Amino acid sequence: MAEFTMELNDDQKQVRDWIHGFAADVMRPAAAEWDEREETPWPVIQEAAKVGIYSLDFYAQQFFDPTGLGIPMAMEELFWGDAGIALSIVGTGLAAIGVVANGTEEQIGTWIPQMYGTPDDVKVAAFCSSEPDAGSDVGSMRTRAVYDQAKDEWVLNGTKTWATNGGIANVHIVVAVVDPALGTKGHASFIVPPNTPGLSQGQKFKKHGIRASHTAEVVLEDVRIPGSCLLGGKEKLDERLARAHERARSGGGERVKNAAMATFEASRPAVGAMAVGTARAAYEVALDYAKTRTQFGRPIIDNQGVAFQLADMRTQIDAARLLVWRASWMAVAGRPFDSAEGSMSKLFASEVSKKVTAQAVQILGGNGYTREYPVERMHRDSAIYTIFEGTSEIQRLVIARTISGMPIR
Repeated sequence: MAEFTMELNDDQKQVRDWIHGFAADVMRPAAAEWDEREETPWPVIQEAAKVGIYSLDFYAQQFFDPTGLGIPMAMEELFWGDAGIALSIVGTGLAAIGVVANGTEEQIGTWIPQMYGTPDDVKVAAFCSSEPDAGSDVGSMRTRAVYDQAKDEWVLNGTKTWATNGGIANVHIVVAVVDPALGTKGHASFIVPPNTPGLSQGQKFKKHGIRASHTAEVVLEDVRIPGSCLLGGKEKLDERLARAHERARSGGGERVKNAAMATFEASRPAVGAMAVGTARAAYEVALDYAKTRTQFGRPIIDNQGVAFQLADMRTQIDAARLLVWRASWMAVAGRPFDSAEGSMSKLFASEVSKKVTAQAVQILGGNGYTREYPVERMHRDSAIYTIFEGTSEIQRLVIARTISGMPIR
């Protein structure tokens, strides 16, 4: 296992510069257009696929970086380019993580390639967990999966919401209730193959930010999928449910995690890295502007009120990155998050992104409030980081429960 270091090696620097070049040359010039269109930027995704950024191999290489820094480094550079387009490029990754975290080797090998397609025929995937009445409160999930033993099929019914790529995805990963008596322990994840009857797109959401990323409801009406599409398999599920029932009867025993939470735990530092990328982008625009914008005969950065803001912005961005890198390294090193370090990284980085982008708008003044400058879009985009994959309030709850051992509500 690699020792923790804050210095990227030569290979990592080369990859970082390659991604940065794509973000600067391809993503940024297209950002304003796709934000206005509020549509999936298929041409940009295809360009990413052609150069190798949108591919299973690329994410596998970053995921298996022994330092743990491959994924956060890649996320920061892509989201430095543009958050909406970047989320369209990486949104498939959440579904892929769901399969890797909970699936068998056969399921991983069969379905993840179908999530990405080919450079000439790109596909996307969707991870469907949230529901109209079950966002942070996953215990209120109503989507049901019932096993039809005679046909070895699962039948899914319900409505998912806030699904990135929902309805347009080639492959959907759906979290559903299989044993209501167990609450969140009675959830499981399922693969819904392409063109499965009964799955349809519901409402497509018009959003405040990340507009280039498709977000919609997914409606499941008597969706029948083969038994082999249960992530992890029926035997593993039955064993997990039996342990959960035994634990419930005894009032203790082994902790059993549900599939959705396992996915979110693995992805939280990556979300923190996304937030760092957006914050860094806004900071750089504000710094350049402050050095060239003159008022009263001198650059505005000569004023302490502006200079001190920029100093705080840079400090907070670097601190957020260090928390993300620490959590990412701990994950790959197999170190337990004894103080909820993954949630810490996501919480701090997302709050920093909102604050830094707001400060960037303020430094640019009236210009910052217009769409002629990108900080307006970055500020809108940053709002999502404190909401999706666990709100800041949920992150604080996770941290408080972890450090105290108390059932804080």
